[in-house]
Amino acid sequence: MAGGFVVEGGPVTGGYNGRVTAFVVLSCIVAGSGGILFGYDLGISGGVTSMESFLKRFFPDVYQKMREDNKVSNYCRFDSQLLMVFTSSLYIAGLIAAFFASKVTRTLGRRASMLIGGTVFLAGSAFGGAAVNVYMLILGRVLLGVGLGFTNQSIPLYLSEMAPPQYRGAINNGFELSISLGILFANVLNYFVQKIHGGWGWRISLSLAALPASFLTIGAIFLPESPSFIIQKGNIEEATNLLQRLRGTPNVQKELDDLIAASNVSRTIKHPFRNILKRKYRPQLVMAILIPFFNQLTGINVINFYAPVMFRTIGLKESASLLSAVVTRIFATTANIIAMVVVDRFGRRFLFIFGGIQMILSQITIGCILFAQLKDHGGMEKEYAYLVIIIMCVFVTGFAWSWGPLTYLVPNEISPLEIRSAAQSIVVAVLFLITFFIGQTFLAMLCHLKAGTFFLFTGMLLAMTAFVYFLLPETKKVPLEQMEQIWRRHWFWQKIIEEDMNSREMS
Repeated sequence: MAGGFVVEGGPVTGGYNGRVTAFVVLSCIVAGSGGILFGYDLGISGGVTSMESFLKRFFPDVYQKMREDNKVSNYCRFDSQLLMVFTSSLYIAGLIAAFFASKVTRTLGRRASMLIGGTVFLAGSAFGGAAVNVYMLILGRVLLGVGLGFTNQSIPLYLSEMAPPQYRGAINNGFELSISLGILFANVLNYFVQKIHGGWGWRISLSLAALPASFLTIGAIFLPESPSFIIQKGNIEEATNLLQRLRGTPNVQKELDDLIAASNVSRTIKHPFRNILKRKYRPQLVMAILIPFFNQLTGINVINFYAPVMFRTIGLKESASLLSAVVTRIFATTANIIAMVVVDRFGRRFLFIFGGIQMILSQITIGCILFAQLKDHGGMEKEYAYLVIIIMCVFVTGFAWSWGPLTYLVPNEISPLEIRSAAQSIVVAVLFLITFFIGQTFLAMLCHLKAGTFFLFTGMLLAMTAFVYFLLPETKKVPLEQMEQIWRRHWFWQKIIEEDMNSREMS
């Protein structure tokens, strides 16, 4: 297979001992809960922007178009630059914060970034819940973005470093499961609070972001640092004791030796962002940029941001649209759990490709239904509206066991320690940058391209599935410290690495 790799004499293995101990599980549950922050925000922002009381107070032009102007196209009712700024301002703040988080994570530790992120997110939830005007609302979104920049940069890195190699995929996928649970909780909450008389239910939705933020912030105080960071600080004995607790065995010398060797290389690197640009790290840089880039071009945040808005567009009422968002998220959460079970058995490539094909077929089907059934004016027959919901469930399921969890896992696990923090910052920055772009343009794109929007996403999905097939090698069960071997055996990347080695030998 073009994208695969062969290791002479058998698969790459680390020879590490250990199992998944209760200590590992507890530490990763606390850290992984940071994903709930991200998920909760994704679900809440889409839900409150479909609530009439929220729109009437902060976005009266959208409310007016939705309620009274029958001359406005179905595809354009929610097209508002200010509404898109509310949704996407968080992501530009997160993009900038991710680069500061890299420095904090590398020098002060993974826990420090989690603590900072949780604390700032708490402040953002307070501003959002107490907002009296749109400026206060957007300030709260910016603070939420700063918090997410820190947590999304540090948590996937922490999970990869704490997990045993043979279970790294399952444990790291717990972060995506937490995101999905956060979205589900937000969708359920939105459904109930929109029924509150007086129209202030959106305040509950925005302010309850403080709950997961408090859990993460308090929990991070008691978390151990990762063995990799402890070794970077020169505390070998402490790292040995921690590894023995994490692996449930005293026989951790092989893993410890590999971590020490990786740390020794890492100490020679003073400027990780400059270093990752070197030719020897070209595979890691390409994956750190293109995997999160493609993640957003699947069209998933059309569902995450705007699922209730989309369901309003195809003719469902306020309550039904919010309930439909809950249903699609239940399917996604179930798929996240399945991904945790199978990712270390079937591998990353299989899930990427299988999920990609599933999403391609879903986007084509949704585009065809909307093209045929949803015109500029008038509603869609309920049978077709519910068919769209079913296909959206198929779509989010495909994402939830492929590009969703693997976007955080793969760039992290393929990066050596000396560039790992920088690579994760690039992942988060690209993710937030493209999310910002989608958030700023989707409603306008839907207004102008109409059903063609979904065919555009189909083309992107075809490109990214081909990218995985040809250029991403399999990484399941390969220890982090031995990941370099997979690139040396890949049909494409080995040429680049060999050219780099030859040029260094000649110089």
